[in-house]
Amino acid sequence: MGELILLRHGQTEWSAVGKHTGRTDIHLTSAGEDAAARLASVLASRVAAGHRITAVITSPAARAIRTAELAGLGGPDGPGRVSGVKPEIDADLWEWDYGGYEGRTTPEIQTERLDWYLWNDGVIPGDAEHPGETIGQVGARADRVLARATALLPDGDVVLVGHGHALRVLVARYLELMPAEGRLFRLDTGTLSTLGTEHGEPVMLTWNVPPSA
Repeated sequence: MGELILLRHGQTEWSAVGKHTGRTDIHLTSAGEDAAARLASVLASRVAAGHRITAVITSPAARAIRTAELAGLGGPDGPGRVSGVKPEIDADLWEWDYGGYEGRTTPEIQTERLDWYLWNDGVIPGDAEHPGETIGQVGARADRVLARATALLPDGDVVLVGHGHALRVLVARYLELMPAEGRLFRLDTGTLSTLGTEHGEPVMLTWNVPPSA
């Protein structure tokens, strides 16, 4: 049985300053590209140790697709040098749609809503491109991704390349927790995490590991 490998995309200008980045397509910074490229050696070491990557699934966001490419996982035009498979894009891996809070930091939002906390209070509606989502909707998307990915695990590892909050919800659902329990799992840009099983039960094997670790 394979493992789930989660990659959070590399740093962007917005993530570097804490702006909520949902559906806005922000590209990687040079630091973000460097971190993503260093993930390639981590993945190559896994493959050299006998792990087979059977599928790579990415968010549609350019920052996620570029992270997959730099990490040796390939892009829309062909298979990756590490994985040997062509990545697939899944809209269910998009980041949380922050609605009217898109592009704003937590301190900025708290000037209007004292003690606002995303995991408890959610978001407000935005424009047509950023209507916003409830945490339940993000959890439903995570469940669909997990159903698809876990069905492939008998053949090897599955890599999911996505975003901070959405992947935190996904790990909560994998561990059979409520979506809001994703608040417990800090996840930095350009990191690798792995999920597996112990005695048939879902467990976290590694979490939030930078490529230099």
